[in-house]
Amino acid sequence: MDTERPRRAVRVATRSAEWDAMSGVTRQAMRVTAEMNKLSFDDVARVRELFSELTGRKVDDTFILIPPFYSAYGRDIRVGHKVFINQCCTLYDMGGVDIGDRVMIGPNVNIITTGHPLEVSRRRAYVEGRPIIIEENVWIATGATILGGVTVGENSVVGAGAVVTKDVPPNSFVAGVPAKVIRSLEENPGDAAEGGR
Repeated sequence: MDTERPRRAVRVATRSAEWDAMSGVTRQAMRVTAEMNKLSFDDVARVRELFSELTGRKVDDTFILIPPFYSAYGRDIRVGHKVFINQCCTLYDMGGVDIGDRVMIGPNVNIITTGHPLEVSRRRAYVEGRPIIIEENVWIATGATILGGVTVGENSVVGAGAVVTKDVPPNSFVAGVPAKVIRSLEENPGDAAEGGR
């Protein structure tokens, strides 16, 4: 995965030059995703080409995405190798989304880095974004939502419909609203031997 710069929380005033520049990128993202969403699963190479245009980074031939797909920015998504994104997923990435190698993302998953301040006086004045990191070998099941500031540890599973508001430890299964650790997924050497028979 491309790790060209560290991720950090961002706050952008909605009436600023920075917001105007980001709005231009958002319009471009809407155009690219609308074009992508006209394609079918059989248009794998064209989907990769458009996703690369959306993110500004070439994805490799192991990347698979089934349209439709939604993004409000696109430029702060980074994906590793052998990443699979199922249909109807939404990635709002102004805070940055890093997806590690061999990650599987189920249908209707929402990965949302941005929100607004809680205070009424500031709610429309700012957009705040916090990065999301999804480490290697993670499976995010259908309908899950990952919120900004979360790291999902390697080899973990996020259960269907979960809302993840806190970091997920490596090798864990989390589920619920808000998501909680249900159990460890660490394998004993004996478990691996039995599974290989």
